[in-house]
Amino acid sequence: MTEQKATNVHWHDGDITREDRQRMMKQRGATLWFTGLSGSGKSTIAVALEARLFEMGHLSYRLDGDNIRFGINKNLGFSAEDRTENIRRIGEIAKLFVDSGVIALSSFISPYCADRDQVRALHDDAGMDFIEVFVDCALEEAEKRDPKGLYKKARAGEIKNFTGIDDPYEAPTAAEIHLHTDQMSLEQEVDLLIAYMQERGILAA
Repeated sequence: MTEQKATNVHWHDGDITREDRQRMMKQRGATLWFTGLSGSGKSTIAVALEARLFEMGHLSYRLDGDNIRFGINKNLGFSAEDRTENIRRIGEIAKLFVDSGVIALSSFISPYCADRDQVRALHDDAGMDFIEVFVDCALEEAEKRDPKGLYKKARAGEIKNFTGIDDPYEAPTAAEIHLHTDQMSLEQEVDLLIAYMQERGILAA
């Protein structure tokens, strides 16, 4: 965990609890953490799930890998150290959303198991739901899709530290949900995610 540098700081609780917010919103805050190769479909699934949840009257918010790098993580690159700090910050942000009663849809390659486990521990320690979603897609299929042209650039040596090419991807071994996006339709994937959240009690019946 990152060292606490600030001194003389104290947590200040409010009068409204997490449970109060959840009752008002008729849902339980949770983080769905979509991990997988670039081009595997993480963001596409998160966008579709957000829309479905909205139609059902549930509030969620997408934390997307590229979007976050335009703001709070704009000072981070793609070295192993920067990737770790990128995920640490997102884990803290997701935790704030969960505490507010919102469902955080976090789409990040997050290639290292240790980094994802750190975010899980952060949620577990706070009694919050963390659902790891492995967005599984064969590298060959992801390269065929290549929506941003990144694999082509990585193969040409124009991008360094690219996951799946010259940087590793450590696949989850015990993800709560395993989606095979080169075999399933987007509707099937969203249906599965909704059903899981209902079974877990995150969405009110």
